[in-house]
Amino acid sequence: MLNENIKAIRKSKGLSQQELAVKLNVVRQTISKWEQGLSVPDSDMLISISEALETPVSTLLGETVAESEVDGLKAISGKLEVINLQLAQRKTTRRNMLHWLLISLSVVTVIIFAALGVFNSPYLGWDYSNPETAVAGAAFHAFEWLFVRLAPIILVGAIVGIFLTRKKV
Repeated sequence: MLNENIKAIRKSKGLSQQELAVKLNVVRQTISKWEQGLSVPDSDMLISISEALETPVSTLLGETVAESEVDGLKAISGKLEVINLQLAQRKTTRRNMLHWLLISLSVVTVIIFAALGVFNSPYLGWDYSNPETAVAGAAFHAFEWLFVRLAPIILVGAIVGIFLTRKKV
């Protein structure tokens, strides 16, 4: 395994046996013997090989696969945790926006309903001989008629929504 790793890493770095031998101050035949599995470098030479190939000793020995997977899993789990926190924050922000939107809808509905009650259908006393006044009066009547029928449904729906979107302690 060591012999295959030295050969593969050397080739991936674009080095010949002679170039690696020069870096390590050994003869080319020594590199050839290591790569053929006929001999094994000692521990000091193994460290020198790792430095020359810019590769950890554990990679040369073929042990980093498990370590890199563990590091990869830690990195992925860290990223997933950040993403989950961002999604939770986004969900909370949306819930708060919807909550305040429903409160605003309720307030506006009550204000319009109160305004219609106070003005008591003023368009009934208008002079409809003018076409623009007739169109405006018909439009105001249609709005009032539709609003009076829909306002209770809108108000009840908004109040239910307010309770469903409130913060849970």
